[in-house]
Amino acid sequence: MSHEFNVAVLGGGPGGYECAIRCAQLGLKTALVEARELGGTCLNRGCIPTKALLHGAEVYAEAKAGGDFGLILDGLTLNYSRLAAYKDDKVKKLVSGIEALEKAHGVEVIRGFGVLDGPNAMKVGQRRITYDKLILATGSEPSRPPVPGMETAYTSDDVLCAINLPSGAIIIGGGVIGIEFATLFSALGKKVTVIEMTPDILPVPGCTPEITGKIKAVLKKRGVEFILGARVTEVVKGRTVRFEKDGKQDERTSATVIVCAGRRPVTRNCGLETIGLETDRRGYIEVDDHLRTSVKNIFAAGDAIDKRIPKLTPTAFFESQYIADLILGNTTEPICYPVVPNLVFTFPRIAQVGVTLDEARNDSKYRVVDIPYGQAFLFNTHNEATAKLAFIFDNESNLLVGAAAMGSDAGPWIDILSLVIFNKMTREQLAYYVYAFPTTTCGPLMMLGMFW
Repeated sequence: MSHEFNVAVLGGGPGGYECAIRCAQLGLKTALVEARELGGTCLNRGCIPTKALLHGAEVYAEAKAGGDFGLILDGLTLNYSRLAAYKDDKVKKLVSGIEALEKAHGVEVIRGFGVLDGPNAMKVGQRRITYDKLILATGSEPSRPPVPGMETAYTSDDVLCAINLPSGAIIIGGGVIGIEFATLFSALGKKVTVIEMTPDILPVPGCTPEITGKIKAVLKKRGVEFILGARVTEVVKGRTVRFEKDGKQDERTSATVIVCAGRRPVTRNCGLETIGLETDRRGYIEVDDHLRTSVKNIFAAGDAIDKRIPKLTPTAFFESQYIADLILGNTTEPICYPVVPNLVFTFPRIAQVGVTLDEARNDSKYRVVDIPYGQAFLFNTHNEATAKLAFIFDNESNLLVGAAAMGSDAGPWIDILSLVIFNKMTREQLAYYVYAFPTTTCGPLMMLGMFW
């Protein structure tokens, strides 16, 4: 039986639009099905809009501190509605760019909510399409814990759609999303309270107490209140949060409440169960080491799969390109993930890759070298004396196996160090590189060579 498409991709986020392009490049007739804007959460309701807002807030914060550089700024203010418009403009242009790329590569973009109608067919509104292979890249959405009144709280999606910010906020959840919003709000002079049920903020791999302690200190200086080890029991009218801490009941009230309590996969109402496609108890799509689902011609990538690898845009890109090569027969090997770095857009940024500081400091097989990078080379002129680097070496192999960074350029630093770790570069190999100088990114590699 002949099908209309060689490949159909359900979901236009990073795990979907990149896969569709790759399949089309390899000569497959490809359809991309998406009910909303192309680009998914990352581009429309996540990474890109939040970073645009955070960049504006950072420029504002740096301008306020401009006296150290001789600037005289009387009556400096920030118009948030204009910053929001700037964010929307950048997002719109990037979405248009993805649409143009899909068209240029011959991908047919089908608008609408796709529902599976058998292993080789999908209904999109009144249209029914058929295909040989399907890639599920349905992504994720904000999660609301089952707490009374939680439906009255804003989600990250709601905040990113706002054209004005409230005078203050209670943020439920001290993970990456919650702390980035706390950074944004506090940098703009808003009163923020963060309520987190675990004993510390940023309960993610690599964010050790020595790192989170520094970030908390910065945010506390900006007026952020942290209530840790607390269980939220009720949200009242989107303004008051009641919680239990140390066996006692308490509450806080603010102009708004924002729930940042993780995300959940978008797998409901897609018809997965009608074809016997298996998901776990949380709704994540179960895949094997070839990213194949329980239905042999259907694969899955991105935020909706049950892999424990960090759910990031580059991870989704990596998975989608792997699936395309697998379908074409360019590989038969199981997926092998590279080392995946983590980056949190606080002020200053924090980043980590490979073996964590906690793990290294508690195991004699590793050696940790701490570098006060803010006092070195060009970076010393950037008025960020607290910037730090930490290198983690394996004593037996004498290779770099982990790194942590804190500073405004922590992201570029950790990217460079990730390449060193992934390629298992030796000290001798590194010694034969010459870097542009002075830059903030050459410093980590020069320091690495000095302390290896």
